[in-house]
Amino acid sequence: MFPDSSTGYSYEECKATADWLLAQAPVRPLLGIVCGSGLGGLAEMLKDPLVIRYSDIPSFPRSTVHGHAGRLVFGTLKGTPCVCMQGRFHLYEGYPIQKTTMPMRVFKLMGVETVILTNAAGGLNPDFTVGDIMVIKDHINIPGFAGNNPLVGANDERFGKRFPCMSDAYDRDLQQLAHAVAAELDYSAFVQDGVYSVLGGPSFETVAECKMLRFLGADAVGMSTVHEVIVARHCGMRVVALSLITNQAVMDYDSEKKANHKEVLQTGELRAQQMEKLVSTMVSRMSCETTRH
Repeated sequence: MFPDSSTGYSYEECKATADWLLAQAPVRPLLGIVCGSGLGGLAEMLKDPLVIRYSDIPSFPRSTVHGHAGRLVFGTLKGTPCVCMQGRFHLYEGYPIQKTTMPMRVFKLMGVETVILTNAAGGLNPDFTVGDIMVIKDHINIPGFAGNNPLVGANDERFGKRFPCMSDAYDRDLQQLAHAVAAELDYSAFVQDGVYSVLGGPSFETVAECKMLRFLGADAVGMSTVHEVIVARHCGMRVVALSLITNQAVMDYDSEKKANHKEVLQTGELRAQQMEKLVSTMVSRMSCETTRH
């Protein structure tokens, strides 16, 4: 039913990849950032960057989606050593779910302690508008209902325990920080919080699916992030995630609107600068907190 998932993500393979990257990297990263569709500009903010193409990294998957550059960027952001993924991996690209989340384990083995994930999502909440940024407070893992979870299979205790808790998956202090920074930057008018639902894709959601997801309590829907969050939390990293609402999900059969990837990338461009400012200011505050403790 699912793609073969027996290779490419074991502790030994992830460790070999992490060691290879650390041998090239100018800094040992403490922060990992994952850039969603059209949001790769976050990586451009890194100082003294070292760029490595995914295709050059041993055992690493490749990005196949337009708007995902397929590069790993090392550098510093507001004084914090960082690694940034310009482009992520999705179930719809045909990768086993464990392979799509392998970078999270590589992050952990390189020394990353906190992960900031961004994505482009469809708005289900009628109070959201295109261009809003949603701080994710919880998720609904639809593929997980069918047994497609990145932690399926033998558990390696070196990564984490067999049954990790997910009720605190999204770090509450970091969520509060995101809202505090948004208020300070005068972004509160377009920064929301809510529940993100993941689907497998690549087809966009039907009207009935959107209505069902809204009924279940989802505020936004997309095709990424949740599986990375599960693996990041499994291996003990702190997580904060932001969705850019790039289109309003179609909830009405009479609507002329149609979801499309071009619209997703265009909204990414329009809101990119604010998203970058929000993330970079959060990082500067996080580094202050770290030095204070």
